[in-house]
Amino acid sequence: MTSVRNRLPPLSGNKRLIFLGIALLAAACSPKLRPVVVTPKTQTEPVAKPEPPKPKPVVARQNSIALLLPFGLDHLNPGATYTDVSFKQATIALDFYQGFKLALDSLTSLGYNYKLRVFDTQGLNSQSRALAFNPNIWGSDLIVGPIFPDDMKAFGQALTGPRKPIVSPLAPAAPSAIGNQNLVTVAPPLSEHAATAARYIQNRLNPAKVFVLRSGYSEENDYIVPFKSTLDSISKGRTKLIQTTVIRGRLDLIIPQLSATTPNVIVIPSTNQAFITVTMHSLDSLARHYPIVLFGHPSWEKFAFLHSDILQRLRTHITSAEQVDYKAPATIAFMMQYRKTFHADASEYAIKGFDEGLYFGKLLGANNGDVKNMTKEDFTGMHNQFHFVKKPGVGYVNTHVNVMDYRYYELRKVE
Repeated sequence: MTSVRNRLPPLSGNKRLIFLGIALLAAACSPKLRPVVVTPKTQTEPVAKPEPPKPKPVVARQNSIALLLPFGLDHLNPGATYTDVSFKQATIALDFYQGFKLALDSLTSLGYNYKLRVFDTQGLNSQSRALAFNPNIWGSDLIVGPIFPDDMKAFGQALTGPRKPIVSPLAPAAPSAIGNQNLVTVAPPLSEHAATAARYIQNRLNPAKVFVLRSGYSEENDYIVPFKSTLDSISKGRTKLIQTTVIRGRLDLIIPQLSATTPNVIVIPSTNQAFITVTMHSLDSLARHYPIVLFGHPSWEKFAFLHSDILQRLRTHITSAEQVDYKAPATIAFMMQYRKTFHADASEYAIKGFDEGLYFGKLLGANNGDVKNMTKEDFTGMHNQFHFVKKPGVGYVNTHVNVMDYRYYELRKVE
């Protein structure tokens, strides 16, 4: 599963990042609101009476959050410069930070209290590992980041033991590769996409057999293994899984097994452009004689080379964990507030930052600095829903994935 392609907001050189560097050095803490006491004026001087003792104001517990993002502020030093890669990483970091900070500010206005510390991972594994030994980080109530799989792996493997939750905010990497029991994986990993597709196929379509068309690359097993495991479990072995390696789009081996009257469910777990293009053209020819329902890899959502007319004729389905309804009132309100605050349009990374800041910030505030009850506290955000399941050895994993299909030449959520 690939990361979402970033839509860069309009920038003027490195001005936003220079401003960010100054802001971070000044300490990034959410503002705390203080109640203003107004004494009403009276018409006449009342007789002095003993005043009852005034209740002490309730001060919300200050919850500490460490945010680890690849700003690469060292590139702002004299003589240094951003590369295309480091600049894109810094832009993602800035957008996510601003969305996350805006969520904490919203919660602060409701009486919550936060101390947000921001750390620069520089997009380096070595720096991420070194930050794991910083007491200001491992002593925080909540740690968010790093955002890239390799950086999170370096950080998570160095920071072990019974510590606070470590949120992986963007990377859909398999949590088993990180191996930290305190990990919270927000982006559903590929195994959850495969399991969701298998459940949908069995419960909605209930086919006698499912065809898996392979390209021959071993990484496809990351999808096929959890798909087969889930399908076997739900169908109790009644649904037969037929795997075949397709070469140059030749489908001769499966044609004799296809049904001319009932839908033939076909799964393609590949992300290889050449293989997908040739195989789908062959399937499109078969669809004239055999009804086909196709299920693709979740990365297909971002592939521009796929033709919508072929996708629709093949009744193509994919799973997705990143669907923003820009017409929803909550999204419109957020976009307006974000532009008013930061004078830029909110990217999908800013939206994810806001959703996660709102969810985890509220959990912290409601539980006196303890992130708990994640398995009982579901959340519907602008980009996805959170439904966390605790899994032995790998922490909490968000398992909510949508099933989408191509209708009216666009991708729509299946109800």
